[in-house]
Amino acid sequence: MKTDIFNAPDVLSEIREQRATRRRRSFRRSRLARYRSELVELRTHGASYHELAAWLRGKRVKVSHTTIIRYLAKLPELQGVPHAELSQRQIAG
Repeated sequence: MKTDIFNAPDVLSEIREQRATRRRRSFRRSRLARYRSELVELRTHGASYHELAAWLRGKRVKVSHTTIIRYLAKLPELQGVPHAELSQRQIAG
């Protein structure tokens, strides 16, 4: 005869906790984070994404221009500033 009583809610919560820890993704800091302020300043002064990629290559950071687009799109400094407005600054300035 068993002395342990099976408690389904406790077992289920333990299983869910184990699965949640396995699902957690590790966060890796972007290689672009080191140059964040410079990238934002260059972009607001009208630099194209290709120009930013070329500038980073001079810093020995090889990334695609699309990586820079995705990185800058997530930054709060550039939120609400349309891409067209940024390119107009380049033409005007």
